[in-house]
Amino acid sequence: MDPTETKLEELIVWGRRFKMKRIHLRLLVCLTICIVMLSGCAGGQSGENNMRNIEITVNEETFSATLNDNEAARAFAKMLPLTLNMSDYSGFEKVGSLGTSLPTGNQQTTTQSGDIVLYNGNQIVIFYGSNSWSYTRLGRVDDLSGWEEALGNGDATVIFSLED
Repeated sequence: MDPTETKLEELIVWGRRFKMKRIHLRLLVCLTICIVMLSGCAGGQSGENNMRNIEITVNEETFSATLNDNEAARAFAKMLPLTLNMSDYSGFEKVGSLGTSLPTGNQQTTTQSGDIVLYNGNQIVIFYGSNSWSYTRLGRVDDLSGWEEALGNGDATVIFSLED
């Protein structure tokens, strides 16, 4: 074999290896991008941009609730733990003043028992009945067993806290 042919074969082998390295590099870059994107999605499940679990204690009864994934609910979660003196209104909801305003995203809605909403940007309302009005939804009680009984008639002291 003549030296020119040997050099040519070496160049061909080197070119194939270089091409494979480029393919491997491209594959590595694509995999890295996919991993970063997927970890961003998974990170959202435990990060601040996802629903949070809270506890609501009324008359020594504790209920689990899930906050919605919105700006108002995240701002509310940052205020917890929070104790509110809540007034009964019309026998279907309890209303408590936050003393500060939260971001709003009001929408006309019909509430159900267990809904937690923001009214006028500065009042938390928890429902044990139904009402139609313009609210910002904050969350919902997960299990309504004993909810209406715990809220009872009249005013109530309600404690909102992050679930452990």
